[in-house]
Amino acid sequence: MDNRKQILQTIQELSSPESYNLVYHKSNGDVPMPSVNALAKIVETIQEIIFPGYFGRDVVCANTIEFYTGVNVDKLFAMLTQQIHRGLMFDSKDLTKEESEKMAEDIAVAFIKRLPYIRHMLSLDIQAAYNGDPAAKSFGEIIFCYPVIKTLLHYRTAHELLLLNVPLIPRIITEMAHSATGIDIHPAAQIGEYFTIDHGTGVVIGATCIIGNHVQLYQGVTLGAKNFPLDENGNPIKGIPRHPIVEDDVIIYSNATLLGRITIGKGAVIGANVWVTHDVEPKAKVLERKL
Repeated sequence: MDNRKQILQTIQELSSPESYNLVYHKSNGDVPMPSVNALAKIVETIQEIIFPGYFGRDVVCANTIEFYTGVNVDKLFAMLTQQIHRGLMFDSKDLTKEESEKMAEDIAVAFIKRLPYIRHMLSLDIQAAYNGDPAAKSFGEIIFCYPVIKTLLHYRTAHELLLLNVPLIPRIITEMAHSATGIDIHPAAQIGEYFTIDHGTGVVIGATCIIGNHVQLYQGVTLGAKNFPLDENGNPIKGIPRHPIVEDDVIIYSNATLLGRITIGKGAVIGANVWVTHDVEPKAKVLERKL
């Protein structure tokens, strides 16, 4: 068989339902799927709005900040509406295009109204990173250089979209940060004020984690699930609480692994390389391996 025939045969195999059935998705109304590139641009625009002057090509001063913000918010609204519409149509077989477009506009407006809150939370995260690292010279250095702020910008954006019932897109956004920084935070996790991760690489925070205020993690920390209850068909049961609760003022040092729906009490310290599968009392110190 010559090369051309071999290529044509491969094309036919790839085009058969038996081959693509599990990896093909037909969106409702033939609306395109969400675009990873467009979502990356959305996050870049949010970054420019949240941190005026740090990113983008424009010089921003007090006299131009309202104009600069207005241009970016208008651009964000258009891009976000389109991608939310695509996400809604990807997830639903019942919505019409008109219904989805109206919902997408309403959700985009609701998200934009949350931008001051997102900036407030990120400002507190920046303070936490600065106060927790004696090597940090300024807030500007934190904004430009620290992977935790890049990650938290993605997470806090994705979390707000998730609260607005946007399908699929929040997970794509947090996975962008995961790929860039090595920090894996599920958008459904609940994280309080003044949160920081020093260094960051290898941190995992699961979907049902609840993290309080003034919590500091170090690289390699896992807040994960211990096991997955199965239904009568042997499939994992979705949505049940299965990750740790970390109360206020907790420090968890590098490569500690905390598994299951356990509670780490207020002010506790978890040492490096510790394995914890049980509750920890407030202000306790866990400095050796616990099974």
